[in-house]
Amino acid sequence: MGNVLLILALVMSVACASQPETPEATEPAREEQAKLEFFITSRGLGDGANLGGLAGADAHCRKLAEAAGAGDRTWRAYLSAGPSGDQAAVNARDRIGAGPWHNAKGVQVALDVADLHSENNKLSKENSLTEQGGVVNGRGDTPNEHDILTGTQEDGRAFSNGEDHTCGNWTGNGEGSAQVGHHDRIGGGPNPTSWNASHGSRGCGQDNLQGTGGNGYFYCFAAD
Repeated sequence: MGNVLLILALVMSVACASQPETPEATEPAREEQAKLEFFITSRGLGDGANLGGLAGADAHCRKLAEAAGAGDRTWRAYLSAGPSGDQAAVNARDRIGAGPWHNAKGVQVALDVADLHSENNKLSKENSLTEQGGVVNGRGDTPNEHDILTGTQEDGRAFSNGEDHTCGNWTGNGEGSAQVGHHDRIGGGPNPTSWNASHGSRGCGQDNLQGTGGNGYFYCFAAD
């Protein structure tokens, strides 16, 4: 009888050890990826602030999101644009949907548009991640890449002072300036802790963006 019980115990032990991993064990990773609604581009377009306009920037957001397995959303670049011809100014805050927004790790960075533009948002070097969940270099890293293109004021609206803060509505790579924010919330400029409106870039070319602590990155949000 004792031998029979021992054999049964061994059989049950082997059976339990060979059971496949349960769906619950892998669910958190899938859930985080499914929630990807906000990221900083892991790479720029390589031509300074010439992003191909708002449409080109949106397409870049979508391409990176697709590579990360989140291409089934409507992706918008967080960029403002000035008036041009018969086209009115475009506010970054009006392009990105209603929220909430989670990063690649599943952390909610903002509940809605008002929360995003308040002191309650969770944007920081640790939370403002790339589409793959990577941390973007900040002040003190080499190279510093904390300047994120926005072209916007702190409230997420386009400038109305008649000056160009968007390098020709994101088509220029020479003279001019683009408004940037600091994703790590530190640095120089009039508003060093602002994630979206710290200062203007030195110019619009790739070298100019890199020279002031950036690399042509921008924020992307799921608008649906």
